[in-house]
Amino acid sequence: MNRSFYIDLANHGLKMPMGTDIVLNEHSDPEAIRIDGQRLGEVMIEAARRYRTPLALPQMNLALEKEALLVLMGLDGGSGEFHFSTPPTNDQLARFEAGLKGRLTPGCEANIEAIAHVAQTTDLVPLGMCIGPFSLMTKLLADPIMPVTLAGMGNSAADNAEVALMEAALELSTRLVLEIIGRQIKAGAKMIVIAEPAANKVFFSPKLIRRGSDIFERFAMAPNRKIVELLRENGVELFFHCCGELIDEMVVAFASLDPAVLSLGSSRILWQDAALVPRTTVLYGNLPSKKFYSPTLFTCSQVSDTSRELITRMREIGHPFILGTECDVLHVPGCECTIKTKLEAIMEAVAV
Repeated sequence: MNRSFYIDLANHGLKMPMGTDIVLNEHSDPEAIRIDGQRLGEVMIEAARRYRTPLALPQMNLALEKEALLVLMGLDGGSGEFHFSTPPTNDQLARFEAGLKGRLTPGCEANIEAIAHVAQTTDLVPLGMCIGPFSLMTKLLADPIMPVTLAGMGNSAADNAEVALMEAALELSTRLVLEIIGRQIKAGAKMIVIAEPAANKVFFSPKLIRRGSDIFERFAMAPNRKIVELLRENGVELFFHCCGELIDEMVVAFASLDPAVLSLGSSRILWQDAALVPRTTVLYGNLPSKKFYSPTLFTCSQVSDTSRELITRMREIGHPFILGTECDVLHVPGCECTIKTKLEAIMEAVAV
């Protein structure tokens, strides 16, 4: 699968909401499916067929990696509230490395098996999915903003315990993410979605970045460059996703990863961001899917109007573009009809 395949999809007007979670929750036992690789693969296939795309997207469950990391270390993986207060001990690190030689948690294994099922039984392009290293690190600390800021002000791990803890957590996160991606590639993934929502201006001070600090490169970008290296070694493309609030410098940095697809949140104006991104990268997005559950926050009429504007504007500037959502469209009980109507509006949208 080469880059031109994705550019051709964009140039032929592909529209593709991230709707796998919606399809999953139409089943009577979604939680059982989440840990059943074959059935989860069938959901990926069902979603791809419904939204008329050759790309089979996994669920975007960004809690899986933290659970796996803690379980492998012998900690409480079932608790989303766990945070490190000190760097992992040598014993914990040894246990983690030993655990990576075996099976991961049921949720992670199901995602890998689902990719293999799609690859072996269909003509669809199977995509992998993993949280980005920086975003995983933020889930491991009670206050991840302070050590990033301290590092940006010149504090090193040698002289600040918070910075040392953050760097240790980031190294651990990177190790796990690379392992998971490697397994997804072996299962047959032709493209990997890296979801790095925390790489945004909440965690990284725009003032520090514009004053010349290298914190964004060191902590957000450097781990993702390791991912890019792994993907290139295996002939796999990158779908980079960040739905956070960004400054232009961050978009430029993401583009430097040379992703086949770059997915940005609804706070960005894509036809302006196209000037920051090479034409060899397809821009994806960026309808505000976080509001789709509400009949009033972003109406069906607004979905249609915004979709048409995005298609028209991106066609006018000639940048490859796939209409989609700023993030995965999550199932919200009681709001199913509202959400589905908006997804249908995306699929029916045409240029003005």
